[in-house]
Amino acid sequence: MEKIRRHLIFHGYVQGVGFRWKACSTARHYGISGWVRNLDDGSVEMEAEGTPQDIEDLIEALDRHAWGHVDSVESRTIPVHGDYSFEVR
Repeated sequence: MEKIRRHLIFHGYVQGVGFRWKACSTARHYGISGWVRNLDDGSVEMEAEGTPQDIEDLIEALDRHAWGHVDSVESRTIPVHGDYSFEVR
């Protein structure tokens, strides 16, 4: 299946709860490359590259994250970069 890349911003109680580390672990589990980082406004920004289904599975897993709460997710498709790993920035 062809890969896509999504730019995502997670809003809610997503900082200080292990959200980025859960995102990194889950992304690696699904073979997704990209990165995740905190933003100054309390949200979390991510770029995720993988199959559409794997990215949807990642978003669903993060929505179920036990220690935080996702209120909303902004998402848009961006050009594929061809990354090979996923990192916390």
